[in-house]
Amino acid sequence: MTALTLAEKILAAKAGLDAVEPGQIVVADVDLAIAQDGTGPLAIEQIRALGGDRLRVPRAIFFIDHAAPSPRAELSDAQATIREFCRESGAELSDVEMGVCHQRVAEDHARPGDLVIGADSHTCTAGGLGAFGTGMGSTDVAVGMATGKTWLRVPETLRIEVDGELPPLVGAKDLMLTVIGTLGADGATYKALEFGGAGVESLPMAARLTLANMAVEAGAKAGLIGADEVTRSYLEERGRAADWRPLAADPGAAYEATHRFAALGLVPVVAAPHTVDNVHPAAELAGTRVDQVLIGTCTNGRHDDLRAAAEVLRGRRRAAHTRLIVTPASRDVYRAAVADGLIDVFLDAGGLVTNPGCGACVGVHEGILAAGEVCVSTANRNFKGRMGNPDGHIYLASPYTAAAAAIAGEIVDPRTL
Repeated sequence: MTALTLAEKILAAKAGLDAVEPGQIVVADVDLAIAQDGTGPLAIEQIRALGGDRLRVPRAIFFIDHAAPSPRAELSDAQATIREFCRESGAELSDVEMGVCHQRVAEDHARPGDLVIGADSHTCTAGGLGAFGTGMGSTDVAVGMATGKTWLRVPETLRIEVDGELPPLVGAKDLMLTVIGTLGADGATYKALEFGGAGVESLPMAARLTLANMAVEAGAKAGLIGADEVTRSYLEERGRAADWRPLAADPGAAYEATHRFAALGLVPVVAAPHTVDNVHPAAELAGTRVDQVLIGTCTNGRHDDLRAAAEVLRGRRRAAHTRLIVTPASRDVYRAAVADGLIDVFLDAGGLVTNPGCGACVGVHEGILAAGEVCVSTANRNFKGRMGNPDGHIYLASPYTAAAAAIAGEIVDPRTL
């Protein structure tokens, strides 16, 4: 019996094959297909061009999250198109109050072993639950929705082994930025990143989703973590115990390469403009003035992330010249933050809390930078113009480091506060 990686095991099952190998082209059954308000209208147009509104994929969901609520008329028109299509086709609608598609997929939809395709590059977030999630263009996702199938080239797999537990004030974001800084922004192009080792097994689901979310920032097709007892507990907490099944790579599976990282040796890091692999210890960039801090997004907008930020912010106040924006990733995250007093911590610190969604990350509304301004963000991308102004400067960091920057008004190593 051929030993398979996680990616190979899932794709083989979805293609109805006993085994697959890297480079092989497969036609696979899709379990879940998603689109959002930026990509959804084009997908809908293509579905209609293919012959109507009938969808053959088991689950199709359209999320209105990138401009939620809409700040402009043309975006409102696009969102109206999505709502109308969902009413006509039976596709599920996640409207403006519900939150970011990738968080919602993890909370209520993705299952271990699923094949998830999405018209959004961070669909790979579902890999934190042991699903093969991957982003595609709107037309490819439209075909997947209309037919229930997609074709894929089976990717080579890079194994990311992590030993030990993360030290205080160092988060999964620091780990993943360190990985990307090591591999490079194109170091895993069209490969699967499979995360494992005792350090990954010790991580809670929020941290696992952060790792999977940013796999694409190294060019990866998917980021995957096996489904274990942590996965089971998370699904049980979400009322989804029936969705759990164990899933792991086979012993002896062949990897293109294995990269090992010692968690205990990690430090808070920051990705400086304008590439995600431009990674430096936060201490090296200390003193960089910060005009805005964004805590949230599909990378670090979960309850654990907000608690990490509140740990640093509690009893302190933001610098006078630094705006602090907090955007929960979903309505359920927002409710949990209200229930345990985190919202009060953010308000007392001089922050503002926005509607769940993508918020300022995508540069459409809720925090567009002025020319020359610097933002420390817990998002996944710091490309030039990403937050709505090509003359802005984005530094990526963990919730700990972002919160510390809000207090100091400049980049600092959070361990110094």
